[in-house]
Amino acid sequence: MNFTLIICTYQRPKALLTLLNSVKKQSLYPYEILIIDGSTNNETQIILEKNSFINLKYIQVSENERGLTKQRNVGIRNVDSSSEIVCFLDDDTILDENYFEELIKIYDIHPEAVGVGGYISNEIVWEKVQESDGNSKNHFYYDGFRRTEALRFRLRKKLGLIDETPPGFMPKFSHGRSISYLPPSGKTYPVEFFMGGVASYKKVLFKNICFSTYFEGYGLYEDLDFCLRASAIGKLYVNTKAQLGHYHDSSGRPNKYKYGKMVVRNGWYVWRVKFPNPTLKSRLLFHSNIIVLLKLRFINSITGSNKNEAFTEAVGRLTGWFSLLFNKPK
Repeated sequence: MNFTLIICTYQRPKALLTLLNSVKKQSLYPYEILIIDGSTNNETQIILEKNSFINLKYIQVSENERGLTKQRNVGIRNVDSSSEIVCFLDDDTILDENYFEELIKIYDIHPEAVGVGGYISNEIVWEKVQESDGNSKNHFYYDGFRRTEALRFRLRKKLGLIDETPPGFMPKFSHGRSISYLPPSGKTYPVEFFMGGVASYKKVLFKNICFSTYFEGYGLYEDLDFCLRASAIGKLYVNTKAQLGHYHDSSGRPNKYKYGKMVVRNGWYVWRVKFPNPTLKSRLLFHSNIIVLLKLRFINSITGSNKNEAFTEAVGRLTGWFSLLFNKPK
């Protein structure tokens, strides 16, 4: 299958170059690479002119097209007609050499798939375990592996604010487990969402849906929104053999106040995409989780290592939560 790689970037020329050098080493190379640049300077353009990559096309967007979802839609409009698959990567990732080979082959194995996600391998430490190893409350167990259970999940378990919905699926009250809770087992798992920075979709999907421009700028949870709508059309999978590293570049990220506000408001928005008319119980659980996570961030601002960041984010979360009372996202 011919496939196009779209990389939306903003003020990260060095990180982008590192990613493209890892693309150059791929066992399966993209039919075309589209760089959709929203930068306010020409540093990215200059670095690409100094470094040549096969099949690469550079597009610098105007101010009114700047922002992750808008830039992705620009990329989609420029995909070559002969491409069947569209891949997206964050500009601060680095690929294992067989990333695209492992990703694309899933479309042959599962022809019903409309999207396949890759697997970030450098963020979580997993251990392979036997059934006889027990079940520690400090660990999360899945498919013969375990990882350290985050404090927020341990607390939510005690308070009855989480259920057994598997990773990659949204519970009725939202606040479920992300793809980072799938182990590096080498298996391919069915899901209803995956991360947008390690994603791929059949091009025909974009005849029905596009990325929502509700998500401005940084676009937190824009990937969740798109995947939930895509999963209503066809099947989604994550292949844990399609691995890459994610090296979070601080350039181009919002401040912690805006981030905290987006966590709550955008979280509410995607929850209602999946469940437009939740039950009273689901509503209570959704808001109870917000309160618990909000309190944890305020506690982090006293006891944590990044007190100022934690406090700023907590204030943003609190502001976002109160804003739901009189100005819900539409």
